[in-house]
Amino acid sequence: MAAIQEERAPLYGRFELSLRLDPFEPHEAAKMLPKLRPSERALVWGLMGGVPLYLGWWNQAATIKKNLERLVCTPGGQLLTEGDFVLATEGGSGDLTRQVLYAIAAGRTKYNEIEQAVGTSPSRVIDNLIELRLLERIAPVTEGAKRTRRSSYRIADNFLTFWLGVVSKYRAEIDRGIGQTILPTLISDLDDHMGPSWEEAFRHHLRRLAAQGELGKGVVAVGPFWSHGRDSVEIDAVVLAGRSRKAIMVGEAKWTKTLNGERIRRSLEDKARHLPVAADELVYAVCAREKVTPSGGLRTFTARHIFSR
Repeated sequence: MAAIQEERAPLYGRFELSLRLDPFEPHEAAKMLPKLRPSERALVWGLMGGVPLYLGWWNQAATIKKNLERLVCTPGGQLLTEGDFVLATEGGSGDLTRQVLYAIAAGRTKYNEIEQAVGTSPSRVIDNLIELRLLERIAPVTEGAKRTRRSSYRIADNFLTFWLGVVSKYRAEIDRGIGQTILPTLISDLDDHMGPSWEEAFRHHLRRLAAQGELGKGVVAVGPFWSHGRDSVEIDAVVLAGRSRKAIMVGEAKWTKTLNGERIRRSLEDKARHLPVAADELVYAVCAREKVTPSGGLRTFTARHIFSR
C-alpha cells in the first residue's frame, strides 16, 4: 500500500485519506473470543496477537491442546506456515531481516548485540521493522527511547514473538511428522513465553484507564522502568504525570493464577526508591491472572479486568 503511493507510482498524490490500522488491543481482542474465560483470552492474545485473522483461527470450542495441535504441531498448520509468510512479505530486506528478528527473539535486544549477531549494520532494517510496527524501540519510561543510550528493542507483534521464540525451535521436526510428541514440550514453554506479553497487556490496560481519566490528572506516559549496574531494578509499569514527569503509580504483573499482593507491594516500595521523581503517596498496582490476595491498599487487576468484553 505504501509503494503504490510513492512518487512515479500509478496512484501517487491521489489518496485523500491515510488511516492507520493497528492490531486489536486486549479488550478489543476479547470481543472476538466471547466463549473463552478471561484468562484463556489472555493466553490466546499472547500467542496470536491482535490480528483479527489469527484470532479467528482459534477454535473456542476446543481445548488449548487441540488448538495448538491443529494450528502448530501439524505439517502445514496455519500458524506453523504463517510465520514464514510474514517474514517473506513484511520485512523487505530478505535474509538480514530474518537475522535481525531471530537475534532479538533470542535475547540480543541492544543495538550492538544485534550488530554483532548479524555481522553488519542493522540500522536500515531496524527502522523498516519499526515503521511496519513489527519492532518497537523501548527505554525506561523516565527517559524516552530517543534520548537515552539505554534503549533496546522488542518484537512488538505477539504472534511473531511466539513463532520466532517458541514455534521455530520445533519447526523442522514438526514438518517431519513428530508434532504429537513435541506438543507437550511446546505447551510447557507457554508460561515462560507469556510473561512479557502479560506485562504488555497490563500496560495497555493502564493506558486505557489513563485515557479515561481513571488514573488521575495529567498522565503523560505509561511504560516499564529499569536501571542496571550495582543496584539492578525492573518495574513492569510506571505511570508518569505532569511536566515534571513524576511517578504516581508503579505496578507489577505476573503470569500466575494468584499473587500475594502484600509481598509484591513491599518489593515495589523498594524498587520505587530508584525512580528519579516520585509522588509522596505512590499508588501500587498488582496484576495476576485470576486473583490478588491480600489486596488492602492496592489497585489490583486480573485478566477479568484487562480482557473484559
